[in-house]
Amino acid sequence: MQDKDNDLQLEGKNAVREALAGDVSIQRAYVLKNDEKGALASLKKQLRDRGIPFKETDRAALDRMSRTGHHQGIIAVAAPVSFSSVDDIFALAEKREEAPFIILLDGIEDPHNMGAIIRTAEAMGAHGVIFPKDHSAPITETVMRSSAGALNHLPIVRVTNLVREIEELKKRSLWFVCADMAGEPMWRLSLTGPIGLVIGSEGSGVSRLVREHCDFTARIPMKGRVSSLNASVAAGILTAEIVRQRSAE
Repeated sequence: MQDKDNDLQLEGKNAVREALAGDVSIQRAYVLKNDEKGALASLKKQLRDRGIPFKETDRAALDRMSRTGHHQGIIAVAAPVSFSSVDDIFALAEKREEAPFIILLDGIEDPHNMGAIIRTAEAMGAHGVIFPKDHSAPITETVMRSSAGALNHLPIVRVTNLVREIEELKKRSLWFVCADMAGEPMWRLSLTGPIGLVIGSEGSGVSRLVREHCDFTARIPMKGRVSSLNASVAAGILTAEIVRQRSAE
């Protein structure tokens, strides 16, 4: 784990609670003063127990400091995000005695979508998420918040070239399916075994070069008048189908 972004500012009770529960190095915190009951009191105790310095301040100061407008009386400054390696993903799959299941993101630049997909990946039992350094949302406090803490519990890998990474993963017996409206209906495909699911951007979907290096394309059948889905929603539906088929084996 060596690649790092800038320091993160975590806002809100749940974000700080998840950071304390996970592998996140909190450097300092700012907490609403004169609140000695409920969640804030509990979080202050955890900060004290861990020797993490914090300053009690008024709401106006927290409002000025907040980047999201949803600080809920607590803001923590955490060390930069440490990214995992692909080997960490395979180690987690081996530990669970499961065939590797990886979600790859191609052009996801919206931090809310990035966080939501990471949340879905962790909740549905994927072993890791891979995305390229370029044309991807950086891991910011918005991603942390949208992931609802999942970022602390799942290997996240940032690579230089997604196509090259797919080809390397094929050498480790993975096969790849990408989300594409021109693909086969997802339930007609066998989505089992060591698998990589590629999700593209809302605007242009999976890029041509990445799509050409995938083994199959999967379409989510649509019955309503809306012709497309949010990237994180599409990821959730396809992930659920993969989990369903793997569970039925």
